[in-house]
Amino acid sequence: MTGPDAPFEDLAAASGGSAAPRGLEFLARNAAKNLEQWIAAIAPPPPARMLRPPLPAIAGTIAALAAIVASMFYFDTAASDWARQEPSWFREAFERITNFGLGGWFLFPFGFIILFLAAVISPELSRRSREVLTALAVRFGFLFLAIGAPGLFVTIVKRMIGRARPYVGSFDDPFAYMPFIWRPEYASMPSGHATNAAAAAIAIGAIWPRTRVVMWLYAFVIMFSRVAVLAHHPSDVIAGALVGVAGAALVRRWFAARRLGFCGRDLRPYPGPSWPRIRAALAEAFAKFGPIEPKRDAL
Repeated sequence: MTGPDAPFEDLAAASGGSAAPRGLEFLARNAAKNLEQWIAAIAPPPPARMLRPPLPAIAGTIAALAAIVASMFYFDTAASDWARQEPSWFREAFERITNFGLGGWFLFPFGFIILFLAAVISPELSRRSREVLTALAVRFGFLFLAIGAPGLFVTIVKRMIGRARPYVGSFDDPFAYMPFIWRPEYASMPSGHATNAAAAAIAIGAIWPRTRVVMWLYAFVIMFSRVAVLAHHPSDVIAGALVGVAGAALVRRWFAARRLGFCGRDLRPYPGPSWPRIRAALAEAFAKFGPIEPKRDAL
């Protein structure tokens, strides 16, 4: 790989070292070494200009903050009153749907893929296979951080804010707060599910632009479900979406500053490796590091 994919070569080369015998112990050591090197490669802050939001993003943030305040005064109570009157079948349907907004649906498979790639990227593979698998590691590393970082931020901040959920008390009070109480019923703002869904829509849409319509449809359904099941006010959902969008966009700029997955000039995603190359690289990895049959004792 050359040109815009040169950083992939650098990361792949960072996995170099002396050859080691195959086996679980080797794969574990190799994964730890690669993860350490990858973290060291992306941890230093990029230039401040790369993290500076453009004017449209600033305007959108101001509009979202205004919508949050307006919703607290004019829409939150009405939405909760509507949700309390839902038919049971409607509520039960969205109780099932809303679980698909949990971050684990993305973080567990993405994390597993990252660990697998960290374990098998090794000097024992051909240079092309190392570059293909490293390019995949960059993309799934971006997806993991772009969804996980905003979700972690919201998990902490919502408990510091301490806003009561709509079901707390005999009636909904959108201005009921108990900061720093660290109780689930006072963890309404921002919505964690909305954060996960919006961050996933931004992150996955950034890597695979053709999925944007489907991902945003998924995100809006999850956001609506949080109001429908009386878990959040509309303002909580808007706040969560704002954090998810801003967090994923920030991680994208962080990666683009190093030309990892994205162009540093216009944030366009670099073309990923083709399916035939991915299959060939995985086939080589499994051939090198697949299960080893135990030796049979000589008769």
